[in-house]
Amino acid sequence: MAVVEVPKVKIEKIGLRPFHEFDQANDTWPRGDRPAAIREAAAEFRARFATPENRVRAVRTVDIASAGYPLKFAFGGAAKGANPYINIINRLQVVQFEDFEGQLRTLAYEPTVPEGPAEAPYYAQQIEKLGEFLSYKVLATIWNQPDEALVKVGLRPEDVDYVSFDHLHVQDLRFVLGTTEPIPGEAAPRPPLFPNAKLIAQRKEWDTFGSLHPMQWAWYVEDGIKDLITDNVVLVDGDVELGKGVALVWTPGHTDGNHSLCINTEDGVWVSSENGVAADSWHPHLSKIPGVRRTAEFFGREVILNSNTLEDSIDQYDSMLKEKALADPNKHDPRWLNVFPSSEMASWKRQWPAVPTFVYGGIDSGVIERPESGNGKR
Repeated sequence: MAVVEVPKVKIEKIGLRPFHEFDQANDTWPRGDRPAAIREAAAEFRARFATPENRVRAVRTVDIASAGYPLKFAFGGAAKGANPYINIINRLQVVQFEDFEGQLRTLAYEPTVPEGPAEAPYYAQQIEKLGEFLSYKVLATIWNQPDEALVKVGLRPEDVDYVSFDHLHVQDLRFVLGTTEPIPGEAAPRPPLFPNAKLIAQRKEWDTFGSLHPMQWAWYVEDGIKDLITDNVVLVDGDVELGKGVALVWTPGHTDGNHSLCINTEDGVWVSSENGVAADSWHPHLSKIPGVRRTAEFFGREVILNSNTLEDSIDQYDSMLKEKALADPNKHDPRWLNVFPSSEMASWKRQWPAVPTFVYGGIDSGVIERPESGNGKR
């Protein structure tokens, strides 16, 4: 299907600032020189970003749902376990920060509506193969819808200014942004879930819906942007800062338009994406999951990829190095960096011995505030 047209919005008008520390590193050739260039650029970016004066106000995470996920995808075939499935937990990440004019803003990162993933061809086929009981009662658990998760941190849907996903695998954006026409089987158009929010996505990610490659097809909801309300869609090309202590860093590889949330908190800098599914993914030399450390050592690799798609595995590898170079050590165990999987592998016994060596479990920093008079900023 054709790509839905999006109004041309100058991103500076809505308060976003492109940044360019990584431009040269991203273009480094040959590729073997790129990891060092990325680390050098990350140090340059951190010098101005990771300061006490440039912190977000608060971050909270709330569990939305868990889904069964093949172990062979989770660690690119490196991990060994009796159960062919692990579970990954999707969490809403609520970030409050001051924009560049000093106004309080709220970002809802990864507000996955659980209906959406079931429409992606991979999961649709798994449901058909395994049956609804095993798919929904055993392999999947739904705890909250995104708007319910938001209420649990003391906010309302109308308080959200920005929405973003690291990439658009298994996302049906109609459930989030609303539609101009009814979704098949529904009587009326869907209203926006967050009525005042702008979706920030990479242009390359958005354009993917225009022509899905066979290597992408299984993981995208084909009609996920059909009849979408696009007035509040903002497409960016590369790295942008949203305000104090919050940036979206382009991290291609898992998908062409993948980006990672980078936030500076009172507990240090955190980076979040689905390039990996566990702390083990970024720290395989510390992993106790059978096969992970041995594979990394055998191939001389510093990270292990989440590999359900391989749009560009070298880019994804380098993006994971970028994430590590941006993140601070974890306060509970400084051997592990604050690289938080947007869908984190559960530590459930039924997955044994494929259980994460270290679990982040969420982010809790600062105090979420309710904006005055609605969102109070318009």
